[in-house]
Amino acid sequence: MAVCDINMCFTFIMAGWEGSAHDSRVFKSATRDPNSNFPHPPSDFARASNVTRGRKEMFNKRHSSLRGVIERTFGVWKKKWVILRDMPPYNFSKQVQIVCATMALHNYIRRHHSRSDIDFHLVEEDEENVHSEAFEYRLGQSFTEEETEASIAFTVDGEGASEMAELRERITDEIVGL
Repeated sequence: MAVCDINMCFTFIMAGWEGSAHDSRVFKSATRDPNSNFPHPPSDFARASNVTRGRKEMFNKRHSSLRGVIERTFGVWKKKWVILRDMPPYNFSKQVQIVCATMALHNYIRRHHSRSDIDFHLVEEDEENVHSEAFEYRLGQSFTEEETEASIAFTVDGEGASEMAELRERITDEIVGL
């Protein structure tokens, strides 16, 4: 799991979970473990300028805006580091280190503007330009239709679904200032 800022830098990484671990389980672990130093975002992160109607619309608008940044960040990261697409058969510990190292290098390149980088430049020029690899479920493997449907069903009824709904409500409360 990774958290990104609006500048397309990784600000939090929780690597080392098995690929079969559900997203909500990893998220719950990160947010509940005080030793993980999970960065809880402020409620004033939006760049909203249009009027929204209702709580759900406001949450969805902010979520959509931030999701675009996440998709562009992961798109640039996966495009730049070919080793992530075809991970050599290193032991799991070494693979986790490679993921963390490439994220650190990604941040270094992004923060040092003296190093002109074509991948970052392309997504800055066109915010709709998201590399297709940003949408991949696992590194090197795409969602199948069956996996997508199963994931949606599991998320709605499965582990952490009610907690995620409560979290969305708390975030929405902060956004609307309640």
